[in-house]
Amino acid sequence: MEALINMAGTTDLKELLHLSQSALHILLILVLAWILLRLSTKAIRMLQIYSTRHTDNNPEELKRIATLSRVFRYISSVVIYVVAGMVVLSELGVSIAPILATAGVLGLAVGFAAQSLIKDYFNGIFLLLENQVRQGDVVEAGGKGGLVEEVTLRYIKMRDYDGNVHFIPNGIITTVTNMSRGFAYSVIDVGVAYREDTDAVMNLMLQVGENLRKDETIGPKIMEDMEMAGVDKWDHSAVIIRCRFKVLPLEQWGVRREFLRRLKQVFDQHGIEIPYPHMTIYPGQAKDGSAPSLHIASWNEPTKPDAG
Repeated sequence: MEALINMAGTTDLKELLHLSQSALHILLILVLAWILLRLSTKAIRMLQIYSTRHTDNNPEELKRIATLSRVFRYISSVVIYVVAGMVVLSELGVSIAPILATAGVLGLAVGFAAQSLIKDYFNGIFLLLENQVRQGDVVEAGGKGGLVEEVTLRYIKMRDYDGNVHFIPNGIITTVTNMSRGFAYSVIDVGVAYREDTDAVMNLMLQVGENLRKDETIGPKIMEDMEMAGVDKWDHSAVIIRCRFKVLPLEQWGVRREFLRRLKQVFDQHGIEIPYPHMTIYPGQAKDGSAPSLHIASWNEPTKPDAG
């Protein structure tokens, strides 16, 4: 009887030692995974700082480095978690080979069912490798436009001017229009009445553009003198004169608003008419002597000098 008790105690002790050893291994694996996470984060941060120092404060390169750093941190975290989980399962006595085989077959099945998801990741990789979009850019993609707040292998997160947040899957992006690369053009169309002297109007526009570039606040945002394209088209109620400024990235809208504000003041001072669509109605007399009829000339007819 004592021999049986001794044998049972020995068996329990061996199992306890085995369980303790497995628990220590699992704890060691988790600690190593945590250390690897910290080291990878630190290494990526050091690489980001090193790359930043060699960009000469180029804003475009800084945005690209920040975007790639976020993606690298995400990839390293996923790899460490997956490897650590597989090793822990192996330590618990779970065979990894059947899991890998099942995962391969399941992945193949899921791949057919989730082709759009796989397409998102592949497109995301090429978007980053080709440097098409970065965090902080203003882009149009997938039918939406706005400031890019986050770029992942799965989607692009952007916020529009109204504050709405859009999540665009990378798989549906076929064209990316980036409005914040190197420089931008602030294209401005100005409409004036047909009776105005277009040469005089263009001279006033050039003067406003020259004064705008001399401004202490707006001037540094403008890279070159204003380019006057001239009369662009004849509209229904106005002559359209086009000009543009070459400006720093993301400054095209602010420069345009300030130019139009100043140009409106100059037009008011010189009496330059800015037309608007209206309707001119001419009363007429019917041939049979009946009541007068109304003749509608045009919806967008220009204002006549002698109109009362």
